[in-house]
Amino acid sequence: MSLTKNEKLRLFQDYNIYCLTAEKFSKGRSNIEVVKDMLESGIKIIQYREKYKTLKEKYHECLKIRKMTKEFGAILIVNDHVDLCMMVGADGVHIGQNDYPIKEVRKLLGDEYIIGVTAHTKEQIKEAESNADYVGVAPIFQSFTKDNPLPPIGLEMVKWTAENCKLPFVAIGGIKEGNLKSVLDMGAKCVSLVTEIVGADDIKNKIKKLQEIMMSKKAEF
Repeated sequence: MSLTKNEKLRLFQDYNIYCLTAEKFSKGRSNIEVVKDMLESGIKIIQYREKYKTLKEKYHECLKIRKMTKEFGAILIVNDHVDLCMMVGADGVHIGQNDYPIKEVRKLLGDEYIIGVTAHTKEQIKEAESNADYVGVAPIFQSFTKDNPLPPIGLEMVKWTAENCKLPFVAIGGIKEGNLKSVLDMGAKCVSLVTEIVGADDIKNKIKKLQEIMMSKKAEF
């Protein structure tokens, strides 16, 4: 049974881990192998992010991942590529501050698709509320998954977002098992740990440990 858009968005508000692909950091494993481990571990949000392949390679790989996410009842978000999102029938797209304007992406995709946007400042977060469905607040800590990383915005921005943003948000950037609780303590309910997961020797065991921390925080409420 397929989820409604509102049901999909609730995944961002229920102490879930938002997983991204990052084959460059996956210790020789393919994105397909990594996503399989993620889904079998109960992950419900997958973002396909691949910076170092041709468009044709991305299409065929993303098509396989779309099939996998459907089988596991998870949602698929495509990074940057609005066209790829539409071609593979993904659930949504995630765009950055240097990508197409959210307003224009919304015109193209309509209300059926989820649109997420990365925000680094309070102004960008408030601006996203007009047309986005969720915000990726980043980078919380120093991150090295991008070629030209921005300086960290810190835990106080997580707290401010939790108290002031009308949309669900994902905290991302440099989050590890050791600092995850501090991010949750600031009000985050959905978090992304990229290299901590894809670069783990045992991805399933790593996700299990992270989920235990998430569920422990959820149990406090």
